[in-house]
Amino acid sequence: MLRAILFDLDDTLVDQAEAARRAVVGWAAEHGITGDVGARWDAVSGPHYQRYQRREISFQEQRRARTREFLGVEVDDAEADALFAGYLRRYEAQWVAFDDAVPTLRRVRDAGLRTLVLTNGDDAHQRLKLDLTGLAAEIDLLVSTSTLPASKPDPRAYLLTCERAGIAPAEALMVGNSLAHDVLSPIDAGLDAVLLDRHDAHPDEPLRRISPLHDLRW
Repeated sequence: MLRAILFDLDDTLVDQAEAARRAVVGWAAEHGITGDVGARWDAVSGPHYQRYQRREISFQEQRRARTREFLGVEVDDAEADALFAGYLRRYEAQWVAFDDAVPTLRRVRDAGLRTLVLTNGDDAHQRLKLDLTGLAAEIDLLVSTSTLPASKPDPRAYLLTCERAGIAPAEALMVGNSLAHDVLSPIDAGLDAVLLDRHDAHPDEPLRRISPLHDLRW
C-alpha cells in the first residue's frame, strides 16, 4: 500500500536549470565573459558537483573550484567565496517553483499520502530553496543527501530516506527528472518510480513517464 511520494527537488519541483542559466549570464557579463556562458557553466559545474556528491570535496570547495575554473582565476578561498557570491545572489533570486508543483503536492496530501523530498545537495541550501519558493509548507519531510552517507543513485539514499519516514520501500513512489537517479536506482532499491520528462528527452522509455506533474497518478 502506498504511503508516501518522494519527489526530487531540482528540475522536478523547482526550475533550477533556468535559474542557473539566468544567473550565470549576468555574472559572466560582470566579469567580461561572453559566448555561450550557459554551456560553459554546465561543463564546469557538472564534474565538480559530482565530486562533491562522491564526498571527494566539500560543498564549499566545489563552489570555489567552479568559480576558479569558470572565471579562469587563481585566487585564495576567501576571494573565491567573494566571487561566487556574485553568482549565488543572482541564482537565489531566480528560484521559482514550477506551476504544477504546489497543486501536485496538495493533491498528494489530499489523497492521504505524505509528501517527501529526496535531493542531492547541501541541506541548508535546499531548505532555503524550499523557503524562498514557497514549497516548505507543502513538504512533510526533506532529506538532503548531505545528511546521508551517500547520494543518489546509491541505494542507501532511498532506503535511509524511507527509514527516516518510517515507511517500507514498497510503500514509496519516487518521482523525478533523472532516469538514473529518480527511476532506475529507486526501482532497484525496491521503490516504485515515475520519470518526469518535461522536455520529452526520453520518448522511447518503456517505464512510467509523465509530463507535466499534473499527469502524476498512483
